[in-house]
Amino acid sequence: MHQMANAQSRYRAGGRQSGFTLLETLVVVVVLGLLIAGLGHGVRAGLALWNAQQRRVSETAELDAGARILRSLLTGIAVAPAGGIGGAPATNGFRGDAEHLSFIGDLPTGLGPTRHADIQIALHDRNLILTWTPHLHVIPLGPPPSPTETELVADVTQLDIAYWGASTPDQPAAWQSQWAGPAPPALVRIRLIFPKGDQRRWPDLIAAPVL
Repeated sequence: MHQMANAQSRYRAGGRQSGFTLLETLVVVVVLGLLIAGLGHGVRAGLALWNAQQRRVSETAELDAGARILRSLLTGIAVAPAGGIGGAPATNGFRGDAEHLSFIGDLPTGLGPTRHADIQIALHDRNLILTWTPHLHVIPLGPPPSPTETELVADVTQLDIAYWGASTPDQPAAWQSQWAGPAPPALVRIRLIFPKGDQRRWPDLIAAPVL
């Protein structure tokens, strides 16, 4: 009887030990599943954040590059002398309204020297486009050179250009929506408006061509 009681006691102990091992295995499997699910969710969230950050960096780099190019062009406008041949007023070709701007300026070549060019800044198909052709001092015998177009900023809803100065000598200086004359304005302001919901921000770019 004593031996039978010991056997039953060992059987019950073994059964309890086997039950605990199975329960622990289930707990480990459940915890492992939760960890894998959490890891997968974390990886997807991390990839989404990384992609969003890369897009943001790319957009910011585009705006910074566009702003630097515009500032360099506006401050490199060729200021005309006081008079032309025979006392006629000289011109630097500066013409502008709220949506277009054209002038003669120095175009950076990326190799150190600059290139004299006829430059135009305008909005085409919702993109801010820089168009230029070499400025020729003589009338070419052949066909004129084809213009070169460079996209500065993409997906722009509206371009607003303003000019600081006086339209006539007897008027005070103020922001003008148009400018045409032998001399550029004291200041040029370029404002870009992006589509609704676009996270990009463009602080007003103000440059001083005369300086």
